[in-house]
Amino acid sequence: MLRNPTNRTRGRRLVSAAAVATATAVLLAACNGAATGNQGTTKDASITVAAGDITTENFNPFSSTALQPTLGVIYEPLYWYNFAKQSEPTPVLASSFSWNAAGTELTIKTRHDVKWNDGQPFTAKDVAFTFNLVAKTTALNPSGLAATAKATSDDTAVLTFKSKSLMQEPAVLANQAIVPEHIWKDIKDPTTNLNKDPVGTGPFKVKSYTPQSFVLTKNDQYWEAGKPTIKEVRYLPVTSADAASAALVAGKVDWASAYLPGIDNIMKSGKNLTYVNTPVMTTVIVTCSNSALGCTGPQTDPAVRKAIYLAMNREQLAKLAGGGVAGVGSPTMLLPGRDDQWIAEAGTAKLPQSADTDAANKALDAAGWTKGGDGVRTKDGKRLSLTVQTVTGWSDYILINDTLKQQLAAVGIELKPSQVSWNEWNAAQTNGKFQLSLDSVGLGASTNPYFTYDSKLATTNTAPVGKSASAGNQSRFSNPAVDAALTAAAGTTDQAAQKAAYAKIQGIVAEQLPYIPVYVNSMLTEFNTSRATGWPTKDNLYVLPAAWKAWDAGIVLKTIKPAS
Repeated sequence: MLRNPTNRTRGRRLVSAAAVATATAVLLAACNGAATGNQGTTKDASITVAAGDITTENFNPFSSTALQPTLGVIYEPLYWYNFAKQSEPTPVLASSFSWNAAGTELTIKTRHDVKWNDGQPFTAKDVAFTFNLVAKTTALNPSGLAATAKATSDDTAVLTFKSKSLMQEPAVLANQAIVPEHIWKDIKDPTTNLNKDPVGTGPFKVKSYTPQSFVLTKNDQYWEAGKPTIKEVRYLPVTSADAASAALVAGKVDWASAYLPGIDNIMKSGKNLTYVNTPVMTTVIVTCSNSALGCTGPQTDPAVRKAIYLAMNREQLAKLAGGGVAGVGSPTMLLPGRDDQWIAEAGTAKLPQSADTDAANKALDAAGWTKGGDGVRTKDGKRLSLTVQTVTGWSDYILINDTLKQQLAAVGIELKPSQVSWNEWNAAQTNGKFQLSLDSVGLGASTNPYFTYDSKLATTNTAPVGKSASAGNQSRFSNPAVDAALTAAAGTTDQAAQKAAYAKIQGIVAEQLPYIPVYVNSMLTEFNTSRATGWPTKDNLYVLPAAWKAWDAGIVLKTIKPAS
């Protein structure tokens, strides 16, 4: 499928960190400076959004490090999928689509009367250009989308695939920003161009940028009548949850996505504050599982992975690290509740919450791991000692690792937690230079399990250690039966047939455990309603509202209205 930068968890959370007084002071100073001129009042219809690192001015919609509002706010896809619930896709730049009987040709009808924010008309030629650019540029297409495109009229684009490709549908329709041919045809290297003056069709366009903040202004030529009603959106770098909490309470930030322990008390301390929790991503321990592709260490033994799975006290992990807002996950890596229709066996719908140390010990005993005098198991002279990495500052994940260290010691596994920068963490996981790594799974091209399973398990989406597995399978997992089931699921739209294929995958994954699920991670998003209303609520999840979520952010910003 098409490369989707949103599948990774870059910037997925802001978390509590020590020694953030200086960062908080800087943030609030910036906010106070903005409030008098640009953040504005109700009359100005302006809001401020908490962002991550904004030091690089990058609005390249093909880049995995593009700034937060690039996808969905500035550039748009053909359709949009709501991951907060099971729902039909919503048309954006397209008005309809259809497949031929062979599943090799996808015809897309484009929306009329759409303009790029430089005034040029949007047509199906831009759609065809975008997909041809992806197809011919390897770096933009690590998964090898086998499609060429042609505009047969101003409002019709036809994508032709080399083989039956029905399951490419969500990736093509909803996970590719459409770019203007009249701009990008002259860009020599689309992989490195920072695109500092982005021309998109989205509801907002760039007004100004500095490494301290940047401002978007409404696109007066936006195709959806009467939208947006917000005039300006300012993005400020917020590097910790402490800083986010302070800014929210002080009324300096209107929209943030931060893991805030004790969030209910924080909300009470600030006027007009509210939040919503939309847990849709499963926290997992990614294992470098495949010795045939160069992984080394005890975690390459399925019995070790099974013992880790069994020895977890997830109730304790959820209480200590999840802050009371984590959900119960599933060994299938799917989302209980939302994805029940895809979970084959009722008994595998939810993860065990208490540790089964007896079963864990039996699994290790049977595999030849014996306890030494210090309580740590050994086999063939090698200790059962494992390093697990997470990102510095991700305090919930740091707590998971520290707690797991104690839990796994009970069955003779020595766990060594490691904290590294996001760049180091990402590079190690992508290139296979790790043993265990904490991450999240669950955001694919759509809520169909194919996109989680294909990305994370398909042999075609991995690579030997030392080479990039940017397509998603960082565990280096490879299993012919799983690959065959994915092929079967991809070749049909019959949900019963797809479920049968997924049942096979779920059975194998439950035994092999290349990704060891922990819990469904909280996804807390906080709002200030004093300047804008219409934010998503628990009863009206019209989007997945995380401020960093590609595509959805554009839906939010064109839906909210200035407070009266």
